[in-house]
Amino acid sequence: MNQPAESLIDHQHHDVAEMLRVSDLHAFYGESHILHGVDFDVKRGELVTLLGRNGAGRSTTLKSIMNMVGRRTGSIMINGNETLDMRPHHIPRLGIGYCPEERGIFASLDVEENLLLPPTVRSGGMSIDEIYDMFPNLYERRRSPGTRLSGGEQQMLAMARILRTGARLLLLDEITEGLAPVIVQALGRVLVKLKERGMTIVLVEQNFRFAAPLADRHFVMDHGLIVEEISAAELPSKREHLHTLLGV
Repeated sequence: MNQPAESLIDHQHHDVAEMLRVSDLHAFYGESHILHGVDFDVKRGELVTLLGRNGAGRSTTLKSIMNMVGRRTGSIMINGNETLDMRPHHIPRLGIGYCPEERGIFASLDVEENLLLPPTVRSGGMSIDEIYDMFPNLYERRRSPGTRLSGGEQQMLAMARILRTGARLLLLDEITEGLAPVIVQALGRVLVKLKERGMTIVLVEQNFRFAAPLADRHFVMDHGLIVEEISAAELPSKREHLHTLLGV
């Protein structure tokens, strides 16, 4: 008689352990059918990458999770909540931070004004002091307007703004693109610290050398589908295969 109760508890625990589950996700922009049934899950505290060639559907997957595409079908469970019919402005309230490629910081405001701007979505947002601790560059530039920042500083500011809101799930789109290696290394250290704080991270990344040591699992996308899942443990033996898939 004990068996069903135990399996029920296991099942509940399994559900709670999932921060994100995307099932049979299709996404459309107008007449264009971009995602063709994307399936993947992200466990709480895990860092996963979405890898693939340009046009594979990685950025669209993040936009779809935020409900920023024309139309989407399927299921997107965030922390146990079905969000498919949820309006875009409600989704961040579930504790999700999205860092788009365009960064979207306010050019006319200085760094600190940018950081003070977002409303605290939930408790647990990082204080200004914690932010400066994690991003020393931003402390040095706290009085500089957005227009004066380098690409790397803008990227750090965009991420820092999300952390102020108390988001626990971060969707990061190409955060290293076009940045100097020293800045890329600094961002890698930040991701390690965020993971240590228990955050869950989905990383769309072209720079495989940056992503490889950070990720628990890699999902490879092609033509709007996930075609392969590779764990950190499998990576050494599958590296050649992965390079072939990615055309690196």
